[in-house]
Amino acid sequence: MPIRSNSAPRQRGFTLVEVLITVAIVAILSAVAMPMYRDHVTRGRLAEAFSALGSVQPTAEQHWSNTRSYAGLGGLNAFPRASQNFDYALTAADNASYLVTATGKGAVLGFVFTVDQNGNRATTAAPSGWTANAGCWTDRKSGECVH
Repeated sequence: MPIRSNSAPRQRGFTLVEVLITVAIVAILSAVAMPMYRDHVTRGRLAEAFSALGSVQPTAEQHWSNTRSYAGLGGLNAFPRASQNFDYALTAADNASYLVTATGKGAVLGFVFTVDQNGNRATTAAPSGWTANAGCWTDRKSGECVH
């Protein structure tokens, strides 16, 4: 015959305090992680503009080498096409200079990046909370340059 214990059966589960502590920890981690994740996603979208603007320079130099002018540069098929995140425009082009602009839209609305014939890169506009930089393309809120 088995021996029976007079003690109550052991209860399983979590106490309310344990659940509340867990919820508080998750809330704190989410409050820190979500803004960092959002910034990371934005930086990934900005890289599209940097790549597209960087591809303009070799095309522009080839055009100048063939014609001794940057005029007519906008008619080339190699010019960046509009995407989900950016519109690209040749905002100035003459015999000796050009300026290409990437203007953000959608999730990156407010960002404006430029590159010219000398390879000068600038962030001429940035949304609230971000810092523009006339000396480089920025992908950080602080306005640090992309390397």
